[in-house]
Amino acid sequence: MSEERRLAVLRAIVQDYVQTSEPVGSKALLERHHLGVSAATVRNDMAVLEEEGLIAAPHTSAGRVPTDAGYRLFVDRLSAVKPLSAAERAAIAQFLEGAVDLDDVVDRTVRLLASLTRQVAVMQYPSLTRSSVRHVELVPLAPNRLMVVLIVNTGRVEQRVIESSHDLASADSEALLARLRSKVNAVAVGHRLVDASAALQSLPEEFEPAARDLVRAIVRSLDDALVEEREERVVLAGTANLARVGTDFPLSIGPVLEALEQHVVLLKLLGATHVGADAVAVRIGHENPYAGLQTTSVVSTEYGTGSDLVAGLGVVGPTRMDYPTTMASVRAVAAYVSRILAQ
Repeated sequence: MSEERRLAVLRAIVQDYVQTSEPVGSKALLERHHLGVSAATVRNDMAVLEEEGLIAAPHTSAGRVPTDAGYRLFVDRLSAVKPLSAAERAAIAQFLEGAVDLDDVVDRTVRLLASLTRQVAVMQYPSLTRSSVRHVELVPLAPNRLMVVLIVNTGRVEQRVIESSHDLASADSEALLARLRSKVNAVAVGHRLVDASAALQSLPEEFEPAARDLVRAIVRSLDDALVEEREERVVLAGTANLARVGTDFPLSIGPVLEALEQHVVLLKLLGATHVGADAVAVRIGHENPYAGLQTTSVVSTEYGTGSDLVAGLGVVGPTRMDYPTTMASVRAVAAYVSRILAQ
């Protein structure tokens, strides 16, 4: 019973501190929360919480603030992530469903998430290495030039132009391209790109010798999509929100801004998120492996199409964060993004 009561006191301290940014004292707890105990009991509970390293006195103030460990326990003891209201869900759906292409989906997502949480929103572009083939199209551009168009299940489109010694405008070449298109899609569609690439390696041998150079060039162009540098990139929005909570950072927001500028750091953070669909990961303070982010919390999840999770998204903000609302927003936005990409 005493442990549950102390958890209730910790929960009240976290909620008050997040709301007011002021250290919380026993008198304020009794005035704002129906704890059902005496002031002496609350003071004793706060003393135990401080001994356990869950709260601390920031200065000589009589009030206390949660530590990283206190926030961790608070998050771990959340019985469930509260759902967003019907109006909030409708607003998310309406805003995201107006997107015209993948770039627009990503742009809208980070702006929406930054607005909902008032934190810095981060989203990784769908990784080609974790995506599967939806369709491959072969489009003649000129008698000796062919565009290979790769469309993946996230809606991402990659294009490569190759040169050919064939007269692609001839009737024989039209028939060859139709056969090629059919063969490539039969082998690749529905498979992860790395698996599709491996399966396509033997495709040239299924064609007559005169056509094999063209088939090899097409297969190489699809391989190139796997090593394209720009596939691993992130988009941010809401960096200005950090200025609103500048006092939450012990020294300055400089180290945080520097870390946010290093996209490789953000990619590793999001890449380390493997919680599955509809789950949210929370890394608090010193749980973050990067020094510049050890005064922040990172709330993240994965999104994708169906059971295929292809990338991560989330928010970065101070440890004094409304965790239940932030977790709910991140989860809801990821779910809507996944739904859009699956269409």
